[in-house]
Amino acid sequence: MKKILIYPFIGILFLSLSAFAFHKFYVAVFQVEYAAEKKMVQITSRIFIDDLNNGLEKKYHKKTFVGTERETAADADLLKKYLSENFSIKINGQAKPITFLSKEVEGDVLICYSRIKDIDKFKNIEISNSILLDWNNDQQNITHISAFGTKKTVLFTESSRKELLKY
Repeated sequence: MKKILIYPFIGILFLSLSAFAFHKFYVAVFQVEYAAEKKMVQITSRIFIDDLNNGLEKKYHKKTFVGTERETAADADLLKKYLSENFSIKINGQAKPITFLSKEVEGDVLICYSRIKDIDKFKNIEISNSILLDWNNDQQNITHISAFGTKKTVLFTESSRKELLKY
């Protein structure tokens, strides 16, 4: 009797757990931090490499290998172009140029570092983040914003690509 009950239980458990293993999450994480002492906004982006290359291929109709040993200088330039077209910041209603600094690979994630210089105290910051949203409807971009001792988190999705935060 115990065997009759245990086998279906193990089967259901296996199916339940394997369902989680086959479902992929499409999430990128961004950190936007105002460093008042440096008069700078520092931006760190964490994006899955395979998703990023799929998004770049869809947008630019070119196979890319960003974050892999096969990456070319043209791939790196395309990455910078993509980031500048899909992530922007306005301070007090004024668009600010974002300078791409560097990138590194951590496992299957590409970490990109950028900054905006010469930023004095501000009253509001508007962030537009459409990274990979055109590639995948399930993509979510979690963005943590730290300024003036306050931390806020915004979720960017296909239907919500822009957020104005007041300080």
